[in-house]
Amino acid sequence: MSVAIGSFLVFAASQVGTPGPANMALMTTGARFGLRRALPFVAGVIAGKQLIIWPMGFGLLALGTQHPWIFETLKWISAAYICWLAWRVTQIRLQPGTRGEDVAAPGFAAGLIVHPLNPKAWAMITAGFTSFTDPGTPAFQATLAIALCLISCQILLQPLWAWGGSALAAKVAGTPAERGLMYALAGLTLASVLYVLFGGGQA
Repeated sequence: MSVAIGSFLVFAASQVGTPGPANMALMTTGARFGLRRALPFVAGVIAGKQLIIWPMGFGLLALGTQHPWIFETLKWISAAYICWLAWRVTQIRLQPGTRGEDVAAPGFAAGLIVHPLNPKAWAMITAGFTSFTDPGTPAFQATLAIALCLISCQILLQPLWAWGGSALAAKVAGTPAERGLMYALAGLTLASVLYVLFGGGQA
């Protein structure tokens, strides 16, 4: 009775590290505010997944199976919230070199609810419990293993998305291309949300 940790780590890294609504939100926030100011948001995104893992490990998974409308509702709330985040950062008007210093960056609390409202995060965690965990594994053992695997992948990979956005913005700061970059990132965020809703992408 155990969790296939090696296999799940590979799966988790493939999901956490690839494009999706949460990672595009991280990249857009990093581009608009810089890596340092985006870090509280990054930390919130990382911590927020734990708010799903532990309740699911101790019974919420069964509730979602019995009442699938719960996850369906979360899917649409998530899409609206992440699109709002993308729209918010594109509305900020910068002077060259300011990087939004006169506007509050999304903080820890804003990041904290990204994954609880992200249906693909729920799907990833569900896969951990149903596809990588032996039947009969104690709930605490399974939940702890999945939690540690996911948070390890997130700590390593998700700050890179905010850093990548920050690095891209630094190249075009103060030029007409800066606005184009932000609209492009917002458009990619919207595309990733639509893919999640209708095609099935990553978290």
